Amino acid sequence: MTDGSADVSRRGFLTAAAGTGVVAASGTAAAQQNETAGGNQTAGGNATTGGNATTGGNATAGGNETAGGNETAGGGAGGGGGGGTPDFGGYLDDAPNFDGVEDMRGQSEVTVEVGAPPNNNLSFGPAAVHVDNGATVVWEWTGEGGAHNVVHQDGDFESELTGEAGFTYERTFEEDGIYNYYCEPHRGSGMLGSVVVGTDYPSISAGVIQEQEPHEMGVAFQPHFVGIATLLAMMMTLVFTFFTLKYGESAHTKGGNN
Repeated sequence: MTDGSADVSRRGFLTAAAGTGVVAASGTAAAQQNETAGGNQTAGGNATTGGNATTGGNATAGGNETAGGNETAGGGAGGGGGGGTPDFGGYLDDAPNFDGVEDMRGQSEVTVEVGAPPNNNLSFGPAAVHVDNGATVVWEWTGEGGAHNVVHQDGDFESELTGEAGFTYERTFEEDGIYNYYCEPHRGSGMLGSVVVGTDYPSISAGVIQEQEPHEMGVAFQPHFVGIATLLAMMMTLVFTFFTLKYGESAHTKGGNN
């Protein structure tokens, strides 16, 4: 074989090898892209992480079946909680002045007005309070709106019925939970209240956040490593082929000419 023929052979081989490498690289990139995209379906992509599907997942939070355990919680010491936004199970929906829970933790004694505005003074003010375990709640009558009383939803406590201004009724809460109560004469008018105690109570946010599994994180990275390794292997093959053809075949040709 002449040097000219050898050069043509080398060029042809290298061109073919380079073309094969480009095709393989394109195929790897496409596979990597598809695997990554597919990976988002597996990793839930942000479905699990951003997991708003899971987080918004009031399906889990909507574990209002657990939280809705306001039947249990309403009974006093509630289970299935662990902090977060208290779940009243819709109990305070008819209370005109309910616009959130007043956080009064850190106080050993908390006062709630009986006969507070609005609603023609047929309200508890505030409608819902959050206190520490062991805190005392004092209900104080304003003398407005007629005669009122404080009656626990499940009958755990009940004050006398009176319209006397300055009259007080108190209770110390020593078990965590949600305690719903009402004024018996004005219950139908939305005179409702609730005391949230401690940290163990039904909540609409408990148990919602889910950590991403390690294997789900790996799905997104694995295709990159495969692609890089493939490209490096092809480059090393091309370099090895080049030197083999250049020096190996040249030496053979020279030997043949001798």
